[in-house]
Amino acid sequence: MSANGYLWLKAWHVIAVVAWYAGLFYIFRLYVYHVQNRANCDITAMLEIMERRLMRAIMLPAMFLAVGLGIAMLVQQPTLLQQPWMHLKLGGIMLLLGYHGFASWVRKKFAAGEYVLSEKACRWINEVPTILLFIIVIAVIVRP
Repeated sequence: MSANGYLWLKAWHVIAVVAWYAGLFYIFRLYVYHVQNRANCDITAMLEIMERRLMRAIMLPAMFLAVGLGIAMLVQQPTLLQQPWMHLKLGGIMLLLGYHGFASWVRKKFAAGEYVLSEKACRWINEVPTILLFIIVIAVIVRP
């Protein structure tokens, strides 16, 4: 693949990551509202629809695109796997994938009426993607 082709992969990868992160930043905020309004069936029904659509229509496709395009970039430039900063980035991505999976599990529990997290816990967990964003971006840009 040409250098220009690799840059196109990278551009689409960044776009997919931004879309995925939009959902990662928002999902636990919705859970805060869900827990706050658990006694109001009309509100929780609306939140369940919003949460499901966010996960299925935005987060899941964006995650698959981001990961798939990242893998395609590594196939094009396998020497990146020898770089310590890439190991840090990949570790951050593994944690993001775990966070995404946890968010999906919480959504299913909340939809079933099982409030496995408090409002305060949802607020704290909502900060995880930001911390991982710092780690990943610094790994990629600064390459410590």
